[in-house]
Amino acid sequence: MDTRVIAIVFCFLIVGLGNAQVPEGSIPWSASKRLEWSDFKAQLPPDASSAATTASGISYTYSANIMHHEVELDFEVTAYFYPNESWYKPTLATENLLQHEQLHFDISELFARKMRLKLRQTTFTENVKTEIRKIYRETLKELSDFQDKYDWETNFSRNEEMQKQWNARIHEALIQMPQ
Repeated sequence: MDTRVIAIVFCFLIVGLGNAQVPEGSIPWSASKRLEWSDFKAQLPPDASSAATTASGISYTYSANIMHHEVELDFEVTAYFYPNESWYKPTLATENLLQHEQLHFDISELFARKMRLKLRQTTFTENVKTEIRKIYRETLKELSDFQDKYDWETNFSRNEEMQKQWNARIHEALIQMPQ
């Protein structure tokens, strides 16, 4: 067999495809789609102390071609809202609370954009799968910490002045951060 043919086959080896399974019915983030209370489909937990819960997160897929120790990465990173894990108390459902929950979803999109930027800026090695997982874990940790800070500073939407500041802050961050 011609050794040049063997070398070509190995040079175009696909390294991997990474993806957390996205639950059926998940809603990808879109600037034109705003959450409505009807999107929150989970049953209200009997011991629920908060007024609402928005389940959102980030999923990614990628493929990597390695040729001559150089990695060419193709990826997709998406923020999702998970209706079947999100719920609210109808007696407490206000427009202000819905905006608070929407901002949780918008924050997920902001961190999806941060992850996309990081993936574009990273020079990957042949350990691309491990390197992408590390970026994903770091992004999720930062996202979680940021979501907690948001809830704490807005007192879960009850501090209306702080809520307005966060709305403006995230709106501006989404404008400034490339998709």
